[in-house]
Amino acid sequence: MAQNKSTEGKGRGRPRAYDPQTALQQALGVFWNTGYSGASLDSIATAAGMNRPSLYAAFGDKHALYIKALDQYWDTAHAAMQAALTDSSLTLAQALRGFYEGQLAIYFSGDGQPRGCFAIGTATTEAVEDPEIRNVLSARLSQLDADLEARLQTAIDAGELKPDSDLAALAVITSSLLHSISIRARAGKSRDELTAIVRNAVSVICG
Repeated sequence: MAQNKSTEGKGRGRPRAYDPQTALQQALGVFWNTGYSGASLDSIATAAGMNRPSLYAAFGDKHALYIKALDQYWDTAHAAMQAALTDSSLTLAQALRGFYEGQLAIYFSGDGQPRGCFAIGTATTEAVEDPEIRNVLSARLSQLDADLEARLQTAIDAGELKPDSDLAALAVITSSLLHSISIRARAGKSRDELTAIVRNAVSVICG
C-alpha cells in the first residue's frame, strides 16, 4: 500500500507534458491555414502535440479555442502596431511605414504561402453567423481605428497634417490599407509588391 501511495503521489506531481502558449500557437497555425470551419479538433490536437481530452481540458471546445487563438494573435499584432505608432522619435510617415512593415512581417511568417492577417482571413468569414466572433472582431477593429486616430492627432499637433484633417476618415483609410495588403498577401502578392503599395499609400495619407 505504501508503494502505491508513493506512486500516486508522484503521478499527481508530474508537470504538464505541454506548454499552453506553445500549444495555443500551434492551434492558431491550424486555424490560420485552414480557417475555422476547416480545422478539426484532431488536426489541432496533432499540431499541438496533445490528445483531444487534454486539448479540451486546457482550452475548452473548438469555438473557445478559436477565440483564445484570435486573442493571442491580436496581442502579438497589436504589440507590433503600438511599437511603431507610439515611438515619439518617428515622423508620421516613418511611423506608418513601420506600422505596415510590422504587420507584413507577420503576414509572411508562415513556412508556406503568405497567410495575411489571421483575423481578416478567418474571423470575417465566421462573423456573419457567429455573434461572439463578430463582437470580438468589431472591438479589435474599433481599437485599431482609435489607435490610428491618436497617432494622426499627434501628427496634427506636430504640424505634419492640416489642423482641419478629418481624423476619423483618415484612420479608416489607414486601417483599410492594412486590410487590403492582408488580402493581397493571401492572394499571392509578393512582399516587395506590397511594400511598394504601402510606400505610395503612406505618401498620399501624409499629404
